Amino acid sequence: MDRKAFFQRMKTATTGTGFVDEGAVGLLDGAGKKSLSRRTNTGTKAYTGTFGKDELMHLLRRTLFGVKLSDYNLYKGKTLEQVVDALLNVSSTLPNPPLNNYGNLVNDPNVPYGSTWVNAASDPAVEPYRMGSVKSWFWGQMLKQAPDIQAKMVLFWHNHFALQFLEIPDARACYVYTKVLYTHALGNFKDLTRAVTIDPAMLFYLNGRLNTKRAPDENYARELQELFTLGKGPNSKYSEDDVKAMAKVLTGWSINPLTNPFSTAFVSVNHDSTDKQFSAFYGNTVIKGQTGINAGNTELDDLLTMIFKVDEVALFICRKLYEYFVYYDIDDSVETNVIVPLAKVFRDSGYSTKAVLKTLLMSEHFFDSWNRACVIKDPLSQQVGFCREMELKFPNATDYFLLYQMYNMGLSFGQLTQLNLGDPPNVAGWPAWYQKPLFHRSWINSDTLPKRSQFTDYLLLIGHKVGTYTLLVDPWVFVKQLSNPGKADDLIAECVSHLLPMSINATQTASLKEVLLPGGIPDYNWSDEYRAATDPSDPNNATALSTATAKLRYLLKSIMNLSEYQLS
Repeated sequence: MDRKAFFQRMKTATTGTGFVDEGAVGLLDGAGKKSLSRRTNTGTKAYTGTFGKDELMHLLRRTLFGVKLSDYNLYKGKTLEQVVDALLNVSSTLPNPPLNNYGNLVNDPNVPYGSTWVNAASDPAVEPYRMGSVKSWFWGQMLKQAPDIQAKMVLFWHNHFALQFLEIPDARACYVYTKVLYTHALGNFKDLTRAVTIDPAMLFYLNGRLNTKRAPDENYARELQELFTLGKGPNSKYSEDDVKAMAKVLTGWSINPLTNPFSTAFVSVNHDSTDKQFSAFYGNTVIKGQTGINAGNTELDDLLTMIFKVDEVALFICRKLYEYFVYYDIDDSVETNVIVPLAKVFRDSGYSTKAVLKTLLMSEHFFDSWNRACVIKDPLSQQVGFCREMELKFPNATDYFLLYQMYNMGLSFGQLTQLNLGDPPNVAGWPAWYQKPLFHRSWINSDTLPKRSQFTDYLLLIGHKVGTYTLLVDPWVFVKQLSNPGKADDLIAECVSHLLPMSINATQTASLKEVLLPGGIPDYNWSDEYRAATDPSDPNNATALSTATAKLRYLLKSIMNLSEYQLS
């Protein structure tokens, strides 16, 4: 019996949404009672099994927002290590910045239509438009990702170092925050933590700009430990006094709103220059108080050195990476066989994110059958992924207003399905990546599941129209890349293989075939129809093209509406 069939038989483990919760499936003892399940005992040893289409697609589905056929073809035939190295080899060039896409709605006297506003002076009259611009642009960067892991890591860090754009008074600061995430996406985690700590948007969001020696603010100092480096687990035994001492270390950092864009400033007269004593959890470390213009940098470096000496930092971050890329359930076996070895790699590499990801993505555990098709896609993976899979044609890059309107449509659907890019619910990020016991299952409920299907149905059957432009899937772009789309069985098999992370049963396959060959008509009818539709010289071309296009749209719709499409 295959893995899917096993779960389907375990009817008592269904979640109420029609999805099976693999992590809740138990084993039955001899008396028919449910005992604790064991998912797998595999670890970080390098995977040496078959690296064929299924394995490559599993790897790409977890590291990209949707897999284009060209993505698959790019990596097909390469070894596992070659693919992983390529996925981790991300560009050091930052994406082009957001633009004035609103110039036909409101005049921005400092920024011509189509130019970037990120280095322009602040202007309250156009600030709401700039904020809309940066949020739509952010979604567009996920869509335009290169076939590597960078975009997925930017979302990971956005969820980890979470802040809300709606709470930031200047869109320029939000853009600078995204630059930090892109710059450090696969770099050194300690360097990223330092950059975020004094990032202008974060200084505003968690009150770092208000933290002075006369009025210490403990907000960021608390989250730096609880959410950003150590977590709140039983082995993270920092104290309230540690929070207070850390807040003193971080006094004096502020924002200079007069620079374009916002920049960080250190005001030495607002810094607490006394010595800061920490608890036994931090080895009773004393951070020596400093004075002068370099006091903030010196004490911040000393603070991070102290924090990163604690083993729990590596364990905490490796758990989060595991939950994001593999599965939400970390049992004792996973902790011992995966998390602890990964944490050692993390520490030994000087906190290199790339080193940890290479070990994880090449591990036998990552390719274990228990870890495939077991994660519910987040809304970005489902919606941006669909646009990329279908190679949806967006407006020309120079049609600024129209292009951003289309990005905003995607952003809005994400918001409707509980992932509002740029604005997670709170500083902890999105509940699906931390909230027990639901975790990823919280993406799916009676409200969001229909809206997920509405997104794909809308772009397959109706299209999003702005002015004279309609954003609508052309199914032929996808289908013509398949090896034998003129044969119904092969067409369905290839669509399922590429778009779904698991096989489907005979009943489902028959239902899909009914779309192409209604009423059980012979298979050659589709072959003839396809041939006529793709041959402009055929006398029945126009009719066949119209009919075949409609059938392909409904075939893809039927696949996207399967529960399996919601899984990765």
